[in-house]
Amino acid sequence: MMISSDLEGVLPKEQIKHHDGKQHILGNGGAQIIEVLSEEEISKVLAYAHKYEKTVNIISGGTKRGYGGTLEQADILLSLAKYSGIVEHSVGDLTLTVKPGTTLKEISDELAKKGQRLALDTPWPEHATIGGILSANDSGPKRLLFGSGRDLVIGTRIVYADGRVIRTGGKTVKNVAGYDMNKLFIGAMGTLGVISEITIKLRPLPKFEGLTLLHFQDGKAQDMRDFTVRILDSMMEPVSLEVLMPPLSEKLTGKRTYTLAIAFEDREKAVIYQENWVKENLPESVEYTILHEEEAREWWERFRHIGPNGHDDDENEANTQAAFKIGSNNLDVIPSLEAAESLALEFNVSVEGHGGAGHGISKVFVKGFPEDIVSFSKALRANVEQKRGYVICTHAPYAIRGTIDAWGEKPGYFPILEGIKLANDPKRILNRQRFVGGI
Repeated sequence: MMISSDLEGVLPKEQIKHHDGKQHILGNGGAQIIEVLSEEEISKVLAYAHKYEKTVNIISGGTKRGYGGTLEQADILLSLAKYSGIVEHSVGDLTLTVKPGTTLKEISDELAKKGQRLALDTPWPEHATIGGILSANDSGPKRLLFGSGRDLVIGTRIVYADGRVIRTGGKTVKNVAGYDMNKLFIGAMGTLGVISEITIKLRPLPKFEGLTLLHFQDGKAQDMRDFTVRILDSMMEPVSLEVLMPPLSEKLTGKRTYTLAIAFEDREKAVIYQENWVKENLPESVEYTILHEEEAREWWERFRHIGPNGHDDDENEANTQAAFKIGSNNLDVIPSLEAAESLALEFNVSVEGHGGAGHGISKVFVKGFPEDIVSFSKALRANVEQKRGYVICTHAPYAIRGTIDAWGEKPGYFPILEGIKLANDPKRILNRQRFVGGI
């Protein structure tokens, strides 16, 4: 169905494009693609969609296109990719207000000029936009010390499904009394409203960066676990305690072992002191590599370019890509990754993965035939759930997402989620079937 002349009268025709007929391998598309350039345009499009009950999918950088969603195509694909840029940078207050279509790289490059940064180390920063990162509450290894987007956002502007605009939080760090409404929208996968502006806390660039890579030999998982407990119980302040599976370690370090990547960021003397503590307390037979400053930054840059990015999925079924997020007790990260390694052999898929031994979030990237990936995912979920963890599929082609069951079974609190959805979007037009339980 074509967009009516009512909407063409609201937006310039060049911002409305009709689908070319070929479905995207990841789905989550739209019969019409509408590019918005302002909050007012977002509001007008949603008011139209609400009035005529048109479904709306939301996209920006496209890195989350394979994340959830059993509706292949909505009536409208709302693109925020051109609604980008910094609104306000308060250098003294260490806060930034930015539009959702701004990529993490654009933000980082601009902040670096003032010696500041946004402490989010999510993958593919040149593609991933701040709106998409927050909608998925995505994060990286350094969430151990800095937290996720949910911990950093202090204010948003939200366009509801009927076009109304609200503000949550504010533009100062101490602004919340009572329930923090920001948290309602972060991680909701765009199902409750469209984020049109974000105010977020910043940090100074680190004075010195160090990365210690500890290589544990086969059969030494308990040594890695014990050492992780020891460093967490110490006075050390690691920025990351990331466990790398052997295939990923080989790609990033040249050594096919389970590797623990420990980052420190502080004054140079403080970093060196902590690195010396690590060396002095290492179990026997553990090899280590230490990188500083530019070498450490280059290593993390390579790390941030692993896994699917929403732009390079292969039509060849043998190279089907999928990604899974595991949430577990932090000390169950190592056995969860070991289980993924073992199941990959059983189901004939290749796997790379890493997990935070301090925060309990792991990511596993899989390649293989679709039917093998589905079998792997079901076995992995069963294994992790035995330890009261969870598995979410964060990337898969549309053709197999429904079979994989991206979010798993509905949680016990699902009626609350559904009630919030119906209160915010009673006609279910926003990112329909994208979130937990088909919300």
